[in-house]
Parts: sequence; structure tokens; C-alpha cells
Amino acid sequence: METVFKVIATVKTDFPEKFGLPRQSGVVKELKGRVIFEPPYRDFSAVRELSEFSHIWLIWGFSKSHKKGEWSPTVRPPRLGGNERVGVFATRSPYRPNPIALSVVRLEKIENNPELGPVLHISGIDMTDGTPIYDIKPYISYADAVNDAVCGFANKPYDKKLEVELPDDFKKILGGEKSEQLIKALSCDPRPRYHSDADRIYGFTFAGFEIKFKTDGTRLFVTEIFKST
Repeated sequence: METVFKVIATVKTDFPEKFGLPRQSGVVKELKGRVIFEPPYRDFSAVRELSEFSHIWLIWGFSKSHKKGEWSPTVRPPRLGGNERVGVFATRSPYRPNPIALSVVRLEKIENNPELGPVLHISGIDMTDGTPIYDIKPYISYADAVNDAVCGFANKPYDKKLEVELPDDFKKILGGEKSEQLIKALSCDPRPRYHSDADRIYGFTFAGFEIKFKTDGTRLFVTEIFKST
């Protein structure tokens, strides 16, 4: 038996690819996005009273890192250094039978756009640009938060932060808000956990710019920023 989900919306963010994004929603609260509904669902009555909630659940699909029919019973979580295998259902890996993900994000506001209908402005995102949304639900703290939950190998947040050096010339190129967002994202160290080459140059696209950086594991240096082509 096969169930087909309808894509009700897509997310617009500053990250066209997965690399550079936080690994979980809410880790970088400054990262923003917009939820744009597909034409059949651009009905403002569908989001009536949603603005009364500070946070929402987004049920979405791993569209960039999963090929249909591909999954693995075991995966290597970044939290464990990429060396130890655990069962896929004990992780949030995209390589699962149904490539579905859940994210809690802050609902900043609902815009009534004359062309796009209701547009949800959100923050704390962990999704690439164009990510398909299958459903939206309000976050209800007394039901959704489990204060005494035990979280296995992810029981503690990965709170090591890198000191990011972003030269003033680059800040002028990006602007103040985007510079702050980039610094917060880079401070989470987007590299695979098993990488340790201090001379290696990494890169990703953010807000229409190519970002190049290197890190010694304590400090991160942005070496180049230029407009994407």
C-alpha cells in the first residue's frame, strides 16, 4: 500500500544546498525563511487563528539528499563523529524509507500577500530553499514538550561554538542582518565531525553569495565572499 502526500507549500530560505545549514531547527534562531503555499491552498481561512501560536511544526521532505527508493538500515550520525553506525530509526538521517522530517520553527508573522495568499514568515530554520512542505501544525507545549525525555547519544546539545572571524569588508557586502545570520550559522561548524584539516577551504552558497572558509577547530576564518553566478 502506497500513500502519496500532497505538497501544500514550499520553503524559501537563503540556503540552496544542505551544507552550511544547522543540523537541527532552532539551533540558529536568527535564520529566517518563508512558507509559500501552493495555489490550491492559498486560502487565508486555512491559517485562521494560527497567528495565536508562537511556534509551528513543519512536516517536510528531504528533497535534496534522498533519491526515491534509497534508504539504509544503518547510518553514521554526525554526533558520533561519522564513524559509528546505528539504526536509521534511532537517528534523523534523511536516508530512511520515507524521507520525511519534522521541524519546530518560530512563526514570526503571517503576511496576507495579494498574489501568494498567506505567507508564513518563520525563523530557526534548518531547511534548504525549495523544500516541500506536506503539513503544518501548531506547536503545543504541554503536549509536545517532554521535560524528562531521555535522548540516547543525543542527550546533550552539541554546544561547542567556533569563534568566527568575518572581515568588515565582507560584512559590508552582506549587510548587517545577513552577516549576523552567517556568523551564527558558521559558529556551529558545518563541517563533517570527522574533518580536521585546518588548511582545507570549504564553501557553500548563502543569500546569493559564495562563502569560503577554513577553520582550525577553534576559530573559523571567512576567506572569500563573492556573488553567485
